[in-house]
Amino acid sequence: MSGKKGIRNVAGMINRPKGGRRSLTAREYFQQRVSGSLVEDVGAWLAYLAERGYSRTSVDTYGWGLKMFLLWTTEQTLYEAQAITRRELEHYQSWLYLYRQRNGSPLSIRSQLTRLTAVQRFFSWMNETGRLAVDPSVYLRLPRKPCRGLPKVLSRLEIANLMAQANYLDPLGLRDRTILELFYATGIRRSELVFLDLFDIDLSEATVFVRQGKGGRDRLLPLGNETVRWLNAYLKKSRPRLCREASERALFITGYGTRFNPGSLGNWVGRTMRAAGITKRGACHLLRHSCATHMMENGADLRCIQQLLGHARLDTTQIYTEVGIVRLREVYNRTHPSTRKL
Repeated sequence: MSGKKGIRNVAGMINRPKGGRRSLTAREYFQQRVSGSLVEDVGAWLAYLAERGYSRTSVDTYGWGLKMFLLWTTEQTLYEAQAITRRELEHYQSWLYLYRQRNGSPLSIRSQLTRLTAVQRFFSWMNETGRLAVDPSVYLRLPRKPCRGLPKVLSRLEIANLMAQANYLDPLGLRDRTILELFYATGIRRSELVFLDLFDIDLSEATVFVRQGKGGRDRLLPLGNETVRWLNAYLKKSRPRLCREASERALFITGYGTRFNPGSLGNWVGRTMRAAGITKRGACHLLRHSCATHMMENGADLRCIQQLLGHARLDTTQIYTEVGIVRLREVYNRTHPSTRKL
């Protein structure tokens, strides 16, 4: 994202490979590091999911979830799906539990669940399609899903400090400011923002069309006047200076002239929050939670917020009714007899 050099740094990025090398697909990654037919079976499953209309994010998540499993099977010299038994899967589950990341911390329960769920669904498909006579994962006992805590929310002052981090006088800074604005204004997910194309934005109608969001669902979102103003400025002053190919459809593009990677975008938002003095955990999702909570505090209907966020079920959205403690305390102090001075 934008640094001290701003747009002047883009010229040196034109012919340089993005991130030093081209990003590999999940299947390419496995083929370079894993041998045997197991990787071919995983590739076939991911292709099956894509053909059945699963969103790109879902397919990528399953591929990510199986990456560590395939590397582990290589270390164990288990190259064929037929060699995997319930016992091997239990060993893998224990290995995940004991695994330590570079910083010495263990994998979170949610991270372990994501990886194990991908393994379960892969072997279930292998059994259903006749590639395996027995599903070795059918009796695998997954760890208990942790209770979902209340989402963290940024205050209005923290939002203002965050927005002020981008130097909008520089084309890169203008892009960054617009990205932050769109995150907060719409509550859009990181992957949804990354996959936005130019034709998904209609400034004349003040709308953005989210294609294939979570669960493969599309939705049309409104844009406020301030958001339209930032998008219009970005499209006129910033994007033309960053775009290298006329065929590039991505709404937001990097200094390399290509579409953002969700991981790198999330890392940048996290760094920007720390630069703004924000110590709360989370990055793009913090802005999503803040969008919903601030709307709830100002009287928005729960079903409108559900539609805005793209939740399949209303009970997912209802968590935002529990975080409006500021407004609840204000009303309580104003109306409850026990808070009045005698």
